[in-house]
Amino acid sequence: MKNKNILMLSLLAGLSVPAAAQQDSTGIAFVDQTIEVGANKNFSRETSTAAVSVITNKNVNKRSAKNIGNSILGQGNGLISLQGGGTFFEQNPTFYIRGLQSLSVSSPLVLVDGVERDISYISADEVEEVQILKDAAAVALYGYKGTNGALLIKTKRGEYNSKTIKFTYDHEFRQMLNRPKFIDGATYASAMNEALYNEGQGQFAKYSADEIAAFQNGTHPYQYPSVNWVGETFRNHALDNRLGLEFSGGGEKFRYFTAATLISDKGFIKNPAMNEGYNTQDKYVRGNIRTNLDIDLTPNTMMRVNLLGMLSEMSRPGSNVDLWGMMYSVPSAAFPIKNEHGTWGGSSTWAGTNNPVAQSTGAAYYKIHERALNLDAVLDQKLDSWTKGLSLTVKASYDIYSTLYEDHSKEYLYGYTPVTGWANGEPVLGDYWEGGKQGEMGAGAATDKYARRMTFGAGFNYNRSFGKHSVYSQLMYGYDFEETTGVNTKIYRQNISWLGHYAYNNKYIGELALMESGSSRLAPGTKWAMSPTVSAAWVASNENFLKDVSWLNFLKLRASFGVISADYLPGDNLWTYYTQSYSKNGTQYLWGAGYDTSDGATVLGQMATANPSHEKARKFNIGIDATLFKGLNIEFDYFNQHRYDIWVSGAGAFSSLIGFEAPYVNAGVVDQYGFDLALDYTKTIGDVTFNIGGNMTLSKNEIKEQAEEPKAYANLVTTGNPLNSNYGLIAEGLFRNEDFVYDKDGNPTALVDGIPAHTFSQVRPGDIRYKDVNGDGKIDANDKTKIGYSSTCPELYYSFHLGAEYKGLGFTALFQGAGRYTAMLSNSGYYWGLVNNTSLAQYVYDNRWTAESNDPNAMFPRLSSSSNANNYQASTFWMRDRSFLKLRNIEVYYNLPKAVMKKTGFVNAAKVYVRGNDLFCADHIEGRDAEILGNGTPASRSIVVGAQLTF
Repeated sequence: MKNKNILMLSLLAGLSVPAAAQQDSTGIAFVDQTIEVGANKNFSRETSTAAVSVITNKNVNKRSAKNIGNSILGQGNGLISLQGGGTFFEQNPTFYIRGLQSLSVSSPLVLVDGVERDISYISADEVEEVQILKDAAAVALYGYKGTNGALLIKTKRGEYNSKTIKFTYDHEFRQMLNRPKFIDGATYASAMNEALYNEGQGQFAKYSADEIAAFQNGTHPYQYPSVNWVGETFRNHALDNRLGLEFSGGGEKFRYFTAATLISDKGFIKNPAMNEGYNTQDKYVRGNIRTNLDIDLTPNTMMRVNLLGMLSEMSRPGSNVDLWGMMYSVPSAAFPIKNEHGTWGGSSTWAGTNNPVAQSTGAAYYKIHERALNLDAVLDQKLDSWTKGLSLTVKASYDIYSTLYEDHSKEYLYGYTPVTGWANGEPVLGDYWEGGKQGEMGAGAATDKYARRMTFGAGFNYNRSFGKHSVYSQLMYGYDFEETTGVNTKIYRQNISWLGHYAYNNKYIGELALMESGSSRLAPGTKWAMSPTVSAAWVASNENFLKDVSWLNFLKLRASFGVISADYLPGDNLWTYYTQSYSKNGTQYLWGAGYDTSDGATVLGQMATANPSHEKARKFNIGIDATLFKGLNIEFDYFNQHRYDIWVSGAGAFSSLIGFEAPYVNAGVVDQYGFDLALDYTKTIGDVTFNIGGNMTLSKNEIKEQAEEPKAYANLVTTGNPLNSNYGLIAEGLFRNEDFVYDKDGNPTALVDGIPAHTFSQVRPGDIRYKDVNGDGKIDANDKTKIGYSSTCPELYYSFHLGAEYKGLGFTALFQGAGRYTAMLSNSGYYWGLVNNTSLAQYVYDNRWTAESNDPNAMFPRLSSSSNANNYQASTFWMRDRSFLKLRNIEVYYNLPKAVMKKTGFVNAAKVYVRGNDLFCADHIEGRDAEILGNGTPASRSIVVGAQLTF
């Protein structure tokens, strides 16, 4: 379904109703939600001054996804989550908090139980809630890492004097969406002839009429094949299974939570069981075991220990090949699956190593093993014997992660019998050509990646109330070490922080945070930086003059301001930016009495940065938290951020006369502003409980300075535009036959007067015509200008949901959309087809320009057999509105009556459900998924059947 009013309709729907629910599954009201900002204390929403949104326990596992990241797609006020593409193993979302923020990095800090961690292997079954930390007050205590906001995942914990066992099983059926449809063999032959004819060659320049007929009628399938590579390589469904077992509870001095999760996926390979002894299916299996312990060692000493172990195995066909890439590069007419000799199809034009079916069934397999161990512990010691309210906190963590690969792929024979000509209506066959070799399965294995991290922290906390006065203070030291695969990847960071929090009579709250951070990444003399943050809140609903307002249950106004520093490096993590580099080239200088001594020439490398600094963010936020009518929860924030001293290339600020590469400079400046809005309502009428609502984030930004080199024309200047904007030419339709002057043979030789010369390549009828933006009488790179929004992150992101429950039978549905978002269609083999003997989409072929139609408004230009520099420029011709609206997930469930469960004597609760994920999408891009573009694995939708038993 295509809907040109997606944005307006969805915004009206989202704003016309409030969202989520008054309480989460544990019965915690909105006002009492805990807010964690790294202070060793959980503030309630009433007492916190920070801008933090919470995805509660009941919402973190509505998709039965492989990890918590995929589970929270579309959720969270201020969180922008974009679905990832690729195989099941590779599918991980991209997160932004309040959109794009800097010329450098905009990705947020991701924490699990307060420690920076990869969440791609964290199961949703392990998670209690997810918090989105958005303003300076929320990230002040995270040092250099919190500049772009933070995503905090809190795992589950046991409860005192309880015992619960929970078992969950999900079975998922996945189906590919928008599988690309390519032209068949006969159409490919005709299309290639047409492309060559468009370029001035004969009508049957490559394929004769007899050959096209052979493709069409299938009389010679080995020489003139027509293979649907997508259909022959992939099936349209995949199966997943998820099993989860949880044990939680505790006694008077001990609490525990243990979860074991097993996930298995069998992918879309159509014929994986063609070999004896092994299977080539695209598979993924992962097992997690988590144990969280809370131990009261003494009445004054508490310890928390969290341990996670993860093992996974991914298997895919061949030598880790890109099968979907082959769909776009190998046309249906290239070669048969197998030739008449029983070996795999392949030729000198299209190598048999690109035979998708051969690679998916006959090239054995490749495996990746993941191993991870996460351990963290916290010791809290009360020191009331020293002074009441004083405590000591010591914490440490150690994480290790590695991947190992096994390459069991093998080579295979492929070949074809060429056609040397035609006689009497039949092809004349030449000598059989053979390539490749019949190999044995490989046995290569080695460590592919590794990462380790260690953190340590110790500090004092002071928490006390004096009548109407409440005080909390923390003084903390933190150390962080990390190392990843590669060279110069060890990073050491240290933080010394102080937090002061004061509240008077639960009405007036003030907070001051001072963070001194140091990083080994930065230049000497700049490694340490102070980041101050101040914030305040007024709980207006606690004022006497508002206590009798019956419809106002809670109202808090808050504001924050802070300067947060970052230790990002310039360029591609260039850690030598502050030192002058030298190298030697191949030139040799000879000297000595016999000219028998030599040395190479020393060359100056990139110029060192003089007086380096580091990136900083000046963050301002003002917000409202409220509950009205005993159920309508409201969060609203306006934010404004000034990023400065951003690393940028100094090439625009230095003349080439300096003689070597210009240094990086701290000259980048970006301003960002926008708002977050969340409305949240639940109402019970009789036996029916309704909930309905939505979130919205609008984030805009502007590059104020980036040391941009002077440009000849104003349209080329990117300073003053938003981050990651799309730039290109402005298309004015397609050239018509009458736009050209022709020679005596009918070949176009020049454009008619009045049309600017197009200089990228020779243009012909059916090519894209561009606007002369700078007015210099010709079309070239100087006519490029800003033409669209970012393709990286939308400026507008929103979601809305609804649900109802009646005596245990209920449903929930979550819709999510994006707006002010641009796509550029540049897929080789799909939109830009035939070039370099690649494939071509049927949709493009059906909507192309032809000499017969001569339509200047055709959807796609003329066909080309080789690279067409004029047509394949970034331009408005290939630009599309990428906004979309998706039904992210829907669930229909039934909680069996407690009276029935009580009769069993051992089952306390039972729930059965059916879930649907990504079942519906309305967008503006025909035949593609607007969220997942590119030549990779298409997006999928799924149906999940599941059950949950609690004992």
